[in-house]
This record gives sequence, structure tokens and C-alpha cells, in this order.
Amino acid sequence: MTKKFWMLVVTLLVSGCMAMAAESWTGTVSDSMCGAKHMMAGGAKKCTLECVDAGGKFVLVDASGKVYGLSDQKKPRPFAGEKVKVTGTLKGGTIEVSSIEAAK
Repeated sequence: MTKKFWMLVVTLLVSGCMAMAAESWTGTVSDSMCGAKHMMAGGAKKCTLECVDAGGKFVLVDASGKVYGLSDQKKPRPFAGEKVKVTGTLKGGTIEVSSIEAAK
């Protein structure tokens, strides 16, 4: 009984610490080639998708213009050129993405 109890306590503590490490950022899904300023005609979504398809990476640009890399390159695709809320952990200049959702 005591061993099971302590294993449960340790599991809960580890889970709690991992949940506390998650942060959220709000910004626009862009691409590593353009960053905050798109050069192509057709709008931010079209430019972002074309640049990523040409070898760029999805990034998040916050309101101050700071650009963060995104670890997950599949989740951002539906939100290309749109304002989103990204949840995850920051490692260096890259957000380890847990989730992406449309910003409210």
C-alpha cells in the first residue's frame, strides 16, 4: 500500500510540473522566409503556404514582431496567415507545440 501511494504521489507531482511548464503565445502563423512581412501578392495565407511549400518553415510572429520557430510543422498549416494561440514550451527560439487554436 505504501509503495503504491508514493508512486501515485510522484506521478502526480511529475504531471503537475509538466503542466505548469506549458505556456501560451498569441500571434500570426507565418513562414520563416517572410517572417512578419509578406512579399507575395495574394495575401498572408497564400504567401505563407507557398513559402513553406518552397522549403520554408511555419513560424509564429507575436504582436511585437518577435518570430518563434514551431516544432510541429503539420498543426499550423490550416491556420496559415491567421491569428492563433499556441500552447507549448519554449526551448531556445522554438516553441515545442502542444496545441494550436484560432485566437479569440
